[in-house]
Amino acid sequence: MKKIGKKAIIALVLLIIAGIYYYVALPAINIHSTGFWGFLIAVVVILLALYAVRKKQKAVDLKQDKKFKFGTYLVGLLIAAFIIGSVLSSPIVNAKKYQQLLTVDTREFTEDIKQVSFDKIPLLDSESAAIIGNRKMGSMVDFASQFEVSDTYTQINFNDVPVRVAPLRYASPIKWLTNQSDGIPAYMKIDMATQTAECVKLTNGTIKYSPYEYFNRNLYRHLRFRYPTYIFDNISFELDEEGTPWWTCSVKKFNIGLFGGETVGRLVLCNAITGETIDYAVEDVPQWVDRVYAPDMLIDLYDYYGTLKHGFLNSVLGQRDCLKTTEGYNYIALDDDVWVYTGVTSVTGDESNVGFVLMNQRTKETRYYAVTGAKEVSAMSSAEGQVQHLGYQATFPLLLNIGNEPTYFLALKDGAGLVKKYAMVNVQKYQVVAIGDTVDACQRQYMTLMKENGIESSVNQENLKEVTGVIERMAEAVVDGNSHYYLVLKGSDVIYDVSVADNLSIIRYQEGDRVTLEYTEGEAVNTVYSVNGETLSIVEETEDSNGMPITEE
Repeated sequence: MKKIGKKAIIALVLLIIAGIYYYVALPAINIHSTGFWGFLIAVVVILLALYAVRKKQKAVDLKQDKKFKFGTYLVGLLIAAFIIGSVLSSPIVNAKKYQQLLTVDTREFTEDIKQVSFDKIPLLDSESAAIIGNRKMGSMVDFASQFEVSDTYTQINFNDVPVRVAPLRYASPIKWLTNQSDGIPAYMKIDMATQTAECVKLTNGTIKYSPYEYFNRNLYRHLRFRYPTYIFDNISFELDEEGTPWWTCSVKKFNIGLFGGETVGRLVLCNAITGETIDYAVEDVPQWVDRVYAPDMLIDLYDYYGTLKHGFLNSVLGQRDCLKTTEGYNYIALDDDVWVYTGVTSVTGDESNVGFVLMNQRTKETRYYAVTGAKEVSAMSSAEGQVQHLGYQATFPLLLNIGNEPTYFLALKDGAGLVKKYAMVNVQKYQVVAIGDTVDACQRQYMTLMKENGIESSVNQENLKEVTGVIERMAEAVVDGNSHYYLVLKGSDVIYDVSVADNLSIIRYQEGDRVTLEYTEGEAVNTVYSVNGETLSIVEETEDSNGMPITEE
């Protein structure tokens, strides 16, 4: 009885230790999890060590003990299985399978990447967005002393607007203790186009499930207890169409052996307020979800696709037809999804791109565009060279369609991380660099520089708007050496910018004339592309009885 009681106590102690380890470390009970294999090996080693101590106390020769021998063989077998499983899961022996993890569709740049209004373009990078969010938080007197903005900013499309969102978190463990019963009352939303921050106060509850909670309301523990076999990755903070905060939690899928060929098989949505969870197959994920595949995973998949076309040895030695992604990525909003953009270059260290890819974070759809030109880092250096006297640093560029020309768009930041200027760099002729204090000014200069360098450009007619009215005020100015007329029509305070170089006929008009303008919307002014349907032409004019110009060539 005494012997049985001692064994029971030892077993109970081991069970308690294992329970504490599981509660803290939260390993997935899944043979594809390296953490689970480590847990198994550790448990066997601990049991074997305790057994050895007990036998040595009884002066038993362990070399002759069958149970100890079995235990050592079991440890060796587990370690060998882990090593063999790792090798058999690697690209070394599965190059073809890795290369086929991603399907790439070759597309035309001007067909897919339309010229868009700048109110749809994210002008900030993650660092600048965080700075703006922290400054906004500092102005929230009722929150600032108890909470701070988390660093888990997620870029999403919210009601067709590019934004970054992040929950608040407790400022310290003490602040958690005093506030956890009420939960986290708000989240931060940064408009990436207007560069404005809003601290959104929740009206239908508070965030009670997050990575910043302790014990059972901790998001990872909450998920582990509901899904003990799932291997979670890429947990992001997102909003649905109504602004309800959710955690989108991707579940890894291993397609090659025990540990290889990682993709996403399922997605668990966790309501940040109620803790409610919904489990989806990856193909059934709701449209409003923007982030299922992490950017790093998508880039790894494309690198497998680009480097393993002719096997693993070729990717290391001959490197024939081997391509890889460039150093960095950014995001583009397209088709109501957020796509990862990055350039594609040769593995031999070439300083130019052979093309670029867009990868859908929700569906894994990948599109390749054969647009040769400068690498992103070269474009960044060109932009920084234009403002080297100011010491501004360029952000990683976006690839945009400006005048049907592939164009790198960059923000230029000062030492404090705030955006001061904008730059546009032509992908194929990266010496064509335009700098402006506003996006509109930058675009106007860029269009002029392209014309001066013999690059044909055009404006997408779908993005043009039209207005007709009588000129109430008209002023002339010279911007970067070029003449511009600024118009205000009667009954409106909107300013229209007419470049004389592009619309020479504007010099024939005056205040009181009635005009029809085709334009694109901008931040401070609207850029005019035609006046009464005329561009780059001088015409003879008379007026009819209604004051409407009658033109004759």
